[in-house]
Amino acid sequence: MSSPAAPAPAPSVRPGPGGATRTDVLVVGAGLAGLHVATRLARQGHDVLLVDRRTTLAGAIRTTGIFVRKTLDDFPLPERHLGPPIRRMLLYPPGLSRPVALVSDRDEFRVGDMAGLYQTSAAAAVEAGVRLALGTRYAGRHDGTYHLIGREGPFRVRARYVVGADGARSSVARDLGLDRNRHLLIGAEEVFQVAPNGEPPTFHCVLDPRVAPGYLAWAVNDGEHAHVGVAGYADRFPDGLRRAMERFSAHAPGLEGVSRPDTVERRGGPIPVGGVLRRIGCADGLLVGDAAGAVSPLTAGGLDPCLRLSDLAAQVLDDALRTGAPHALTHYSGASLRSRFRGRLALRTGLAHIRTPAATTAAFTLLRTPPGRAAAARILFGDRSFPGRPVPEPSLVSG
Repeated sequence: MSSPAAPAPAPSVRPGPGGATRTDVLVVGAGLAGLHVATRLARQGHDVLLVDRRTTLAGAIRTTGIFVRKTLDDFPLPERHLGPPIRRMLLYPPGLSRPVALVSDRDEFRVGDMAGLYQTSAAAAVEAGVRLALGTRYAGRHDGTYHLIGREGPFRVRARYVVGADGARSSVARDLGLDRNRHLLIGAEEVFQVAPNGEPPTFHCVLDPRVAPGYLAWAVNDGEHAHVGVAGYADRFPDGLRRAMERFSAHAPGLEGVSRPDTVERRGGPIPVGGVLRRIGCADGLLVGDAAGAVSPLTAGGLDPCLRLSDLAAQVLDDALRTGAPHALTHYSGASLRSRFRGRLALRTGLAHIRTPAATTAAFTLLRTPPGRAAAARILFGDRSFPGRPVPEPSLVSG
């Protein structure tokens, strides 16, 4: 995967009459969801201001960057920022003995170079006309304006609509009075380069409540990079997340004989797993990505749903801006989307209640049967997505 390229210079953000910058849409957060919404709206002719508190999009990355086949089929991500295809997944019980192997006849996963993807996406956004302001912090909504603190100090923005793409603990959701994530995991990951070891690219998943309470630990080795991580409920780590991460990374499967560098990239953050929230839009704006809970309740995968929900958000906002209808954003609701995930929400509840290694080991007895393996393959290799992509559009990235 190639190194990131810096985005082209963005048009300046200057205060207008009354000391406030004006824009059609203010997007808070330049992760994949925010970049996608901003780029689509700009390509449709709208004025968009995209802000992010980071001074570079190559830093403070919070996602593993694992893209599933459905995303790769429907969204033309740049090949140069994607690792080798992965068809093989191993599921390990506590003790790491007798893993269950799931092998697909299709490419199921690819791990993205997220720094490169973010930088390339930002360049595409600026080329489309998005005004990108990095090093700019959202400071709240007061008296009908949005207050921001940029590199040159505080300024105000008057926007027809605001998009909260500001993560699992969204401040925009708070200010708009929309739903906020309450059901969260906490995760940490280390990323480093590896040399090919002769093994096929493999996704290793360990289910052990002592290591990853309520979720799983993972080690992805695609022959170019290793991603080693742990996630679970914050209050259930007996010695804290950091200590759990240290223990797991020292003995993670799939990395036997791999030379680990002294310096690794560290990632971490909250992961919403309560399903897409019900109230994710109002007359003044809407939520996308983690802010909207657009993450699979069971697998905690968020890149596919974030892109699909961002497509829907861009369509709704475009309609609202063009028609001026006062209630245009009422069609953007998470209530109907939740119905598609009843089964996964139920499985999430079941996984959350498995608290002992003995219970996990017993579950593997079922997983090793043909019906159990088939069910696991449907969940992990399935084609289901939400919501359906409404209108084909050029990708948020190019090349």
